[in-house]
Amino acid sequence: MHASLIQIAVNEDESVNSRRERAASLVVAQRGADLVVLPELWPVGAFAYTAFADEAEPLHGPTHEAMAKAAAEAGVWLHAGSFVERAEDGTLYNTSLVFSPEGERAASYRKIHRFGFDEGEAVMMGAGEELVTVALPQTTLGLATCYDLRFPEQFRGLVDAGAETMIVAAGWPERRRAHWTLLAQARAVENQAYVLAVGCAGTHAGVEQAAHSIVVDPWGEVLAEAGAGEEVLTVEFDPATTVTTRERFPALKDRRLGIAPRRLA
Repeated sequence: MHASLIQIAVNEDESVNSRRERAASLVVAQRGADLVVLPELWPVGAFAYTAFADEAEPLHGPTHEAMAKAAAEAGVWLHAGSFVERAEDGTLYNTSLVFSPEGERAASYRKIHRFGFDEGEAVMMGAGEELVTVALPQTTLGLATCYDLRFPEQFRGLVDAGAETMIVAAGWPERRRAHWTLLAQARAVENQAYVLAVGCAGTHAGVEQAAHSIVVDPWGEVLAEAGAGEEVLTVEFDPATTVTTRERFPALKDRRLGIAPRRLA
């Protein structure tokens, strides 16, 4: 498979409409790829909490429309990153969209683990309640967003649902970049799966972004890594490696579930 990770820069001097048009153009430019991935909350910025309500959209809003059109024009599977969704009941969600090469929406995923420790996203947005996988012709994607990367049980659930390639769309801060790399490799090794983790560049409401999007194979080897600025990281990978890795080193078969903790007197 040929994948393009679009590490778009988010800066306050660019309007959401302008960045949406620019992101669509970057997607279209990846014609010939099998899979294109955008980062978390790129329309507004992952830490731009004060803009969430004003920039929230319905599921079938302008971001959905622009990304569906771009996917069809490029003829690619597109994980369009995430945007601030306003549900019919008014609840805000951090929602990712996946489109087929025909521009049809194949899946949507509402972020399960909200960041903020009782502030920001954690109190402004609702929590997703469903694990989401997407079957492509070459591999099955498991969807996760940013802070989800710190919760291995979500990725185990995605493996149980058939995921072979994990997509992590993020707006990860630079001050915790070492965790970004470490956790991406850990999720790949423990689940014997590819991890394609794409972050933003730039600064969100004063928070410098880690960027350094990364692709890790099922053995934990880094296949490609981006730098600090806006760029398109391209990589070729063989989805069959997930299958052969799980067959040759069948650690997942040795999982033991439901063991009760021992309480010491």
